[in-house]
Amino acid sequence: MEQRKRKQQRVRGYLFACVVAVLLWTVASAQIRYSISEEVNEGTVVGNAAKDLGLDKSTLEDRKFRIVSDSQDPLFHVNGKDGILYVSRRIDREAVCAQSAACLINLKTVLENPLEIHYVEVEVLDINDHSPLFPEKDNILEISESVLPGARFQLKASRDPDSGHFSVQQYKLSQNDHFRLEVKDRGKDGKIPILVIQKSLDRETAGSHSLVLTALDGGKPPKSGNMNILVNVLDINDNAPVFSKDDYSVTLKENTPAGTTVIQVNATDLDDGSNGNVVYSLSKSMDQNILNLFVINHSTGEVIVKGSRQSQYDLIITAIDAGQPPLSSEMTISVVVSDVNDNSPEFSLSPYTFYVTEGNNGSQENKLTSFLNINSENGDILALKSFDFETVKTFQFQVVATDAGTPSLSSNVTVNVFILDQNDNAPVILYPVSSNGSAEGVEEIPRNVNAGHLVTKVRAYDADIGYNGWLLFSLQEVTDHSLFGLDRYTGQIRTLRSFTETDEAEHKLVILVKDNGNVSLSATATVTVKVVEPGTTVALISLNDLDSGLNGKVICSLDEDVPFTLSPTLKDKIYSLVTMSTLDREQKVKFDLTIVAKDAGQPPLSSERTISVVVSDVNDNSPEFLLSPYTFYISEGNEPGQSVFSVKAFDQDENNNAHISYHILRDGRQENKLTSFLNINSENGDILALKSFDFEAVKTFQFQVVATDAGTPSLSSNATVNVFILDQNDNAPVILYPVSSNGSAEGVEEIPRNVNAGHLVTKVRAYDADIGYNGWLLFSLQEVTDHKTDEAEHKLVILVKDNGNVSLSATATVTVKVVEPKEAFAASDVKSSAEDDDDSNVTFYLMITLGSVSVLFIISIIVLIWRHFCAKNCCHRCWNSVTEQQRHSERVHSGSERQRSSHPVPSQLERFC
Repeated sequence: MEQRKRKQQRVRGYLFACVVAVLLWTVASAQIRYSISEEVNEGTVVGNAAKDLGLDKSTLEDRKFRIVSDSQDPLFHVNGKDGILYVSRRIDREAVCAQSAACLINLKTVLENPLEIHYVEVEVLDINDHSPLFPEKDNILEISESVLPGARFQLKASRDPDSGHFSVQQYKLSQNDHFRLEVKDRGKDGKIPILVIQKSLDRETAGSHSLVLTALDGGKPPKSGNMNILVNVLDINDNAPVFSKDDYSVTLKENTPAGTTVIQVNATDLDDGSNGNVVYSLSKSMDQNILNLFVINHSTGEVIVKGSRQSQYDLIITAIDAGQPPLSSEMTISVVVSDVNDNSPEFSLSPYTFYVTEGNNGSQENKLTSFLNINSENGDILALKSFDFETVKTFQFQVVATDAGTPSLSSNVTVNVFILDQNDNAPVILYPVSSNGSAEGVEEIPRNVNAGHLVTKVRAYDADIGYNGWLLFSLQEVTDHSLFGLDRYTGQIRTLRSFTETDEAEHKLVILVKDNGNVSLSATATVTVKVVEPGTTVALISLNDLDSGLNGKVICSLDEDVPFTLSPTLKDKIYSLVTMSTLDREQKVKFDLTIVAKDAGQPPLSSERTISVVVSDVNDNSPEFLLSPYTFYISEGNEPGQSVFSVKAFDQDENNNAHISYHILRDGRQENKLTSFLNINSENGDILALKSFDFEAVKTFQFQVVATDAGTPSLSSNATVNVFILDQNDNAPVILYPVSSNGSAEGVEEIPRNVNAGHLVTKVRAYDADIGYNGWLLFSLQEVTDHKTDEAEHKLVILVKDNGNVSLSATATVTVKVVEPKEAFAASDVKSSAEDDDDSNVTFYLMITLGSVSVLFIISIIVLIWRHFCAKNCCHRCWNSVTEQQRHSERVHSGSERQRSSHPVPSQLERFC
């Protein structure tokens, strides 16, 4: 019962408290709404909440007017005194409300005594503060070239954190011929870009397409984002193989050995990968006999003989690719088999060497192979082009002489053509050159320079060589001939005397540069020399004397012969240290100047001070090579990548102005084509050979090395490098005769049994591509069946070796068959006897030559002995005559005089004899 009473009392107490609270609270509820843009500054006023809520401003502070928020970092706060609502921090609408259509923030304001709650709603307005952004910066699409126009490919859409009109509104595609863009609006999901093919793709025309997709929002100005689209076109097998020629034909010797390549066909397929792999085969539609005579390499297209041959064959070659389905092409090759002609034409000289003057008349062509044409009947060679020595100095080609046999045989001869230089290039002025390209320049020199001062140097270049390229300089026009002189060989302009006060301040010099050709060509350069007053202020010297009047008057002077002077300034006791002439750091780097200051008092007092003037460097010296030209000798067969020689240059400047880098001059001319096989270390000048040189291919070449310093502006100089390739014994002798039909050095000779001793059986001919001792050949019998017996057949093995340090050799085998004499060999005997007579005549002439030389030698010895004998008799007679004079002098003069006169005579006689 008691518990029940207590419980009822508690309930009544709660009810009483609630009634009291309701009576005490006068709860007022109201709501207002503001709007504000995102990203406004902290402290921005949103509105006067107290005023808009109709609250008494004077009671706000006592009633503790405030905003109730669960956040530790609220977006807004209210001033408890005046009731104004402020922004507490920057508001990012996208962070607070994501992409909601409306961003509303509800605030609860509270007042006490009595308690009042008011609601304030703040709408955060969006601004265009974000650019559209694609998920990927680059997108790669692979589309087959077989896809038809109208095919659609959906692309990844761009996202913009902004909402409404500031979100992505449109897409644009970069200009192209094959694609267009469609945009599909999916409502809340935004706009989706779709790539549509509007023109068929062809991988063989363009393997890929680069596009740029741009997304734009609705801002003003709009913001954008880009995505790079690379469309790779996938290949399909839409191209059949195509042969490189429309017609193939070949002539084949009837004795061509099996395994010889008849011809090589070539077909190309524009497709890629397996679709472009071409396989060759002989058509199965041909006669089986033909298929048994020829075979084709499936990969290379080489047609190879493998059996006997008739007069003519028509081979059908099929080229098929590896695509699906495969595509193919066919080509018919006409193979003509002709009779063997066993005598090749022989040239009267090998090689030929001709000299052609440049500037000959001819039609213009681009390739060296089309420069010449030959009369097929008489061998006259015509020039179809006017040769230019500066473009090509020499070239080599092969002339083929072919007989009319069936099949025809031919032989080659090398023709070396040397172009002779003509004076067809005028000199080109390299310095001075003005900014507009004319040969004009201005030089300034101090007025106090001495005679012989270098004013400038005119530099010129002539593309001709020899006398045609030698340049002479002369003064064509000058205002005062007594002031300037020009070196006619170097182009240096120097002063002839010192300047005076009456000399003009500006002089114009016109220099004529001409070459030494028969009809000389020339160019002119104009140099304007401005005479300026010397003197650059180096330092200011401040002096002080505590005395006054004359005792405080200070005179400053230099006590040395230096290119400086002291010049008083407008201010008392301050002097300027001024240069009197041009300074040259390469001659003297530092000047130690002693300055003496003396006052005008009696007696005068003085003091000294030594200052140091350091001359800083300017880049006025070009690099100089230790040698010019350089000459190097390289043995052929050098190891590629190794240093073969080195060049070195020095620069009289210092620091960066003296830091030299090297490079090889590569101007693309024909004579400099070997520079592509050389490389130079830019730091130390070591030159590397990137290939192994072959003396038989090139014997000498020339190139230019340029040394450039690191000054500003940089200066450079060139050096010519002459390279001579030394021959090595790297070519074995080649047997020219005998040679069998299969190419081996074997032959058979038949001689009658009744020939005499000394009969010429045959002559082994060989050739070695090396020169000098390496190319001298010696022949020896290495093997012979029997020197004594007279068998019907003898085998001789001849060893042919050269004279190299490590000699190389080749062998030839001659089988001599001894047959009974017949009428068929009568001509051979006659030829042999004629050759014997020729040998006898040669021996006779050789004996006459040796006899003549011996007689001349004996006569020379006799003349020398006679002259020696005559000289001794002359000296003896002179000695007797001088002795007789001496005796006579002794009788006439005194002893002392005799001694003075007797001594010089023997010495003179000894010198005479």
